[in-house]
Formats: sequence, structure tokens, C-alpha cells
Amino acid sequence: MIDQKIQTAIDKIKSLKAEKEELQKRVMSLEEIIKTKNQEIENLLSERDLIKKQIEALLRELDLDSNA
Repeated sequence: MIDQKIQTAIDKIKSLKAEKEELQKRVMSLEEIIKTKNQEIENLLSERDLIKKQIEALLRELDLDSNA
């Protein structure tokens, strides 16, 4: 009777350890995805700022031409 309970507990512990390892791998994978997406966001924000500056420069140039 007690041997069966001990074996059941051991099996449960093994199962939980395996599940924990799988979850840790999944977390690491998701963290890598987040890191990649954050880098993509940074790149897009930089690109947006560059385009904004180019548009502002063109608008200033047009404004100067129209005032001349």
C-alpha cells in the first residue's frame, strides 16, 4: 500500500519535472521571439523617424520655394 503511494508520488514528480523542462524551453523560445520582435520594432521606429525627417526637410524646401 505505502509502496504504491511512494511509486505514484515518484511518477508524479518525474512527470512534473519533464513538464517543467518543456515549459522552460517554451519560455526561452518565447523570450527569443520577443527579443526579435522588439528589435524589429526598434528598426521600424528608427525608419519612421528617418522618413519623418526627410518629409519635414522636403516640406521646408517646398515652403522656401513657394516663398521665393
